[in-house]
Amino acid sequence: MGKGFYDVPIAVNEPVLGYAPGSPEREEVLKTYREMYNSTVDVPLYINGKEVRTGDTVTISPPHEHKHSLGVYHTATQEHIEQAIETALEARKKWAATSWENRAAIFLRAAELLAGPYRAKINAATMLGQSKTVHQAEIDSACEIIDFLRFNVQFMTEIYAEQPESTSGAWNRLEYRPLEGFVYAITPFNFTAIAGNLPTCVAMMGNVVVWKPSHSQMYSAKVLLDVFREAGVPDGVINMVMGNPVMITDTLLASPDFSGVHFTGSTDVFRGIWQKIGNNIDKYKTYPRIVGETGGKDFIVAHSSSNPKQVATAISRGAFEFQGQKCSAASRCYISRSIWPEVKQMVIEDVNSFKMGSPENMENFITAVIHEGSFNKLARYIDEAKAADNAEIIVGGTYDDSEGYFIHPTVIVTTDPKYPTMCTELFGPVVTIFVYEDDAWEETLQLVDNTSEYALTGAVFSEDRYALERAVKVLENAAGNFYINDKPTGAVVGQQPFGGARASGTNDKAGSKLNLYRWISPRMVKETFVSPTDYRYPFLGE
Repeated sequence: MGKGFYDVPIAVNEPVLGYAPGSPEREEVLKTYREMYNSTVDVPLYINGKEVRTGDTVTISPPHEHKHSLGVYHTATQEHIEQAIETALEARKKWAATSWENRAAIFLRAAELLAGPYRAKINAATMLGQSKTVHQAEIDSACEIIDFLRFNVQFMTEIYAEQPESTSGAWNRLEYRPLEGFVYAITPFNFTAIAGNLPTCVAMMGNVVVWKPSHSQMYSAKVLLDVFREAGVPDGVINMVMGNPVMITDTLLASPDFSGVHFTGSTDVFRGIWQKIGNNIDKYKTYPRIVGETGGKDFIVAHSSSNPKQVATAISRGAFEFQGQKCSAASRCYISRSIWPEVKQMVIEDVNSFKMGSPENMENFITAVIHEGSFNKLARYIDEAKAADNAEIIVGGTYDDSEGYFIHPTVIVTTDPKYPTMCTELFGPVVTIFVYEDDAWEETLQLVDNTSEYALTGAVFSEDRYALERAVKVLENAAGNFYINDKPTGAVVGQQPFGGARASGTNDKAGSKLNLYRWISPRMVKETFVSPTDYRYPFLGE
């Protein structure tokens, strides 16, 4: 067959549609939303290209209308998980040998399907199942996963092109093999794009995957799977399983063919997985790759020279978009006393102007938090703040779960920089603010660095370049994604590779080549053209 060094289409970020009143994309997504709301979905396991329905089902409901059923998903037994391992390893024999351009073509096609015929469906599923506004759905479940697919193909070719130096006497070649075994992908509810990226970037590099999506993201996970199938992902390459997370994890990690985990979720769960891998280390054929992005307690720190309106907008957007359920959401803020009165007034005005309700009503900026457990946790912290002597709720502080899991965006001001909500990851629309004295910039930066175990994202606002330079230095290890005069959310694939360290993960930077390196096992091949015929070196001469 013909051969060539192929150039892939240059990756560009997918344009974000506006969904303005009267626009065609708005009408299409609302029509799709209503059709999906008024029908039911049946989400099976997907093992070796076959839909598996166990009959042991769990209801899928919109968080903003939890009494309404969208359908069900099926849960696995241990036997199903063992079948997924077996079929993945069998599929690996052909998939790992498939030429890179044919692997690339599948995922480029998936990107185009999401950009075109599946765009309204994936956005509507994310709006329904995860209570995202249409804008939050568009930047996530359409644009970001499209970007991941396109840019990862380009990154893959760049990696393959990286080769060592050779000489006239020997040709040195690096082969970028997939890992030996299967990879376990565990994805969260909050980003459909992450649910799509974690299994596909691994598979793109020639690996096979057992994928466990979040039980709170099943509707859009099903749409993603439909896209993968239509794009031509072969049977057994990506297997989707749901059910008891402990059973699934224990079964997969007990296999000697386990070769890696690609994880986004809570810090405690990731630490537990790491510990189990360590306990099983003697069983494995190879040392597993452990890649994870976990929690965050992300900050905004504003110098006295900051523009108050910019700071207030960063808080309003950074803390409350998608109800604060982003790993990168602003959760603790440190505001200079001289600008605080203006910032306070504008944040209160912003929050009081928010409309809250179903994402079907596109006037709503806030919808529901993901489930009852999240609602109860947030309500408890709000009630504790109401009763605290060293904290005050200046706006919000109400909640209602009669129809959906609605938490009113809440701003707490505390006089204690170590108040619980300054330190604990809440994952909801609650932000806590500490007001510091203008001349305490250095001490405040040290406080920001030392308060949290996490180090995912953070932002600093200042018009004073010396103050900025000092913040960048002191907070060097406090955030893997660091923003200057911008909110700490909104990383774009190919522009701001995403990930953090400390308790926030392994900082392997999704949206860059750095992540893809973790899913390959290079082999160095040296070919000598004329081999020596005498063991003696010149120094041995008489």
